[in-house]
Amino acid sequence: MITRFFILIFKLRGWKIVGPVPPEIKKAVVIAAPHTSNWDFIYAMAIFGLCKLKVRYLIKKELNFFPLSIVLKNTGAIPVDRSKKHNLTEDVITRFKEADELFITFATEGTRKRVEKWRSGFYHAALGAQVPVLPGYLDYKRKEGGFGAPIYLTGDKAEDMAKFRAFYADKTAKYYTLFNIDAVRLG
Repeated sequence: MITRFFILIFKLRGWKIVGPVPPEIKKAVVIAAPHTSNWDFIYAMAIFGLCKLKVRYLIKKELNFFPLSIVLKNTGAIPVDRSKKHNLTEDVITRFKEADELFITFATEGTRKRVEKWRSGFYHAALGAQVPVLPGYLDYKRKEGGFGAPIYLTGDKAEDMAKFRAFYADKTAKYYTLFNIDAVRLG
C-alpha cells in the first residue's frame, strides 16, 4: 500500500526508470547512491515496486517504533541493533546463503551528509556471499533512477571500486554538493 503511494509520487514528479534488473539475477547486494535526501528512500522504494523487486534493507532498530514501524516493515526493513557487538556482515552472508532469492540494499555512504569514504559492509557481504552488486542510483538532474550492470567483485578493492566510481561519476544527487565521488573507495 505505502509503495503504491511512493510510485504515485514518482510518476507525478515525472521520474522514469532506466536499467531494470536482469531477470537471471536472483540474489544481489544493491547499492543506494547517491544518498543525500530523505526523498531518496521514497524514489528508491517506487523503483523497487515498479520493477517488482522485493528488496530488504538494514536500518537502525531505534527507528523501528510505531507508527514508523508499519512503513518500515511493509518496505522490507531489517532492524539492526548497533549497540551490540555482533557480526552483521556474517548475518547478511547467511541470509544470502539460506535464500533462493534475496536483494539487500545498502546505503554505502551511511548517511545523507558528505563522506570521505564509503562504508565497506556492502563489499564484504557481496564478496562473502558470492553475489553480484547492483549499482542502484537516482539522478535528480535527469529525473531517472534504476540499476547499472551487475558488478561481480574480484577481491581487488581498488579495481572493484574504480568500477563503481566510473558508474556514479555522472549521477547527480538531490544535494549534489553532499555527494563526494572521491569517497567511492574503501578505507
